[in-house]
Amino acid sequence: MMRAAAAGFGWSSAADAEAAAATTSCGASGGRRGGGSSTSSTTSAQQRDAADQRAKAMLREAVDAVVESFARGPQGCSRVNVVEALQEFWQMKRPGEPVTYELVPSCSPPYVCYVTLPGGSCFGSFQNCPTKAEARRSAAKIALVNSVFNEHPSRRISDEFVTQAVHDAKASFGGSQGVEAFRFMLEANRGRTMLEFQELMSVFQLLHWNGSLKAMRERQCSRQEVLAHYSRRPLDDELRTQMALDWAARERQLGPPGRVAAEAAAARAELEAARLAGRELRFPLEKQRILAMAARMSSDGPAAVSSP
Repeated sequence: MMRAAAAGFGWSSAADAEAAAATTSCGASGGRRGGGSSTSSTTSAQQRDAADQRAKAMLREAVDAVVESFARGPQGCSRVNVVEALQEFWQMKRPGEPVTYELVPSCSPPYVCYVTLPGGSCFGSFQNCPTKAEARRSAAKIALVNSVFNEHPSRRISDEFVTQAVHDAKASFGGSQGVEAFRFMLEANRGRTMLEFQELMSVFQLLHWNGSLKAMRERQCSRQEVLAHYSRRPLDDELRTQMALDWAARERQLGPPGRVAAEAAAARAELEAARLAGRELRFPLEKQRILAMAARMSSDGPAAVSSP
């Protein structure tokens, strides 16, 4: 089950949610990291092992199904081209919406590639890739595995899932306001898949990280109002620019100098760790993009960071 990082206004779900923890076609890192202090370390390890084995079995079932499906198709072959398979999968799911790739500029290996799915979920190459083509295939592979795994019935938010997820969150964080907000968001998204929910949660993670949720709470905005507004609001250049302006203003007004650079370094380390673990990457990747914009604004002087 996924963890809730219950803090602030409470809408910052864990970036390493189990729904995004699948790593390769041979396994998944989707185990639970619960918080029961009364449980012995041996029992906890056994429980984590059992959860890992269940996740791996489910993942293998999903991967086998998609590989067999593509191999038996009209142009089926014994070896699946994962880039084409990923494109085909999403063309069937959401026709006309592209799967996009972004290669990190580099003159030498290892090369890194990110792939963004329709809806916004993002994955990256999880291996040290000697060529750009291999980096693209690596990113496509982890995205395909997660896309297919997301179709498993257990990845859809149900009453049972909400109950278990909230129970796990309370075990880790207690009965905080953040856990109740987490429950509210889960209940508002019944019937959605975990990738769909993670796409929404990425927006709220960024709002929490940026301090926007705290500001809205201080203005007496209700959870319902905030959820209703940002559930319809895309994570676009306008929203990124607003957050970048906030960070650039903090750098200029609050100091000390280097605040944005330090936050950017932490974001790069978080992104790298998540990428190599095969996790969903939108939250750390968007943080890095926003901080890069903030750094450019700061270097351009006070006029660049004034509110539009």
